[in-house]
Amino acid sequence: MVRWFSFSGSLSGSLSGSMAALSASRLVKPMAGVGFALLLLLGMAVPARANRDMVQFANTIEVPEGAEAHDTVCFFCSVDVKGTVTGDIVVFFGDVHISGKAAHDVVNFFGSVRVDDDASIGHDMVNFFGSVRLGENASIGQDSVVMFGSLHAPASASFHGDRVVQPGWLFWVPLLVLILVIRGIVWGVRYPRRHYYMRGY
Repeated sequence: MVRWFSFSGSLSGSLSGSMAALSASRLVKPMAGVGFALLLLLGMAVPARANRDMVQFANTIEVPEGAEAHDTVCFFCSVDVKGTVTGDIVVFFGDVHISGKAAHDVVNFFGSVRVDDDASIGHDMVNFFGSVRLGENASIGQDSVVMFGSLHAPASASFHGDRVVQPGWLFWVPLLVLILVIRGIVWGVRYPRRHYYMRGY
């Protein structure tokens, strides 16, 4: 069953409630993948080759059917896996499409994750500010975390770890309220001064 957490007073309280559903060790692994991705960004992007790390910037990574790759990292682009990725998949500002097999973690920021029918993710699946859609008989090997997004999964999809979903409004509504409060304070300070100066003329 998907775990939904209600907003009660502040965004930080909601976040702490959802994160309590996962152990620290479960979240360390996907975050390690993010650190790995940032390190690879310092290097030069290399062509996609079997059993090699694949890093691209604004250029989609494709793993054809029958092909195999290790870690794949994509910045402002997408990853399309029809074959097998034996390492982590990390994507920033792009989408992840898996019709084959992702043997390890899948981490996505500001994009969608789509797992086709009978496809699988071997370890954790983490998505921030996006959507996750699983096909029939799709499988997630360990934990699934969707922060400020949505998860769509049929009854036949299988989750072998914790499943945590934080809907997007838990982020955007408090942010909008904060913006409106700040705007009101600024207006409240400026308007009397402007009115006073106008009276001087």
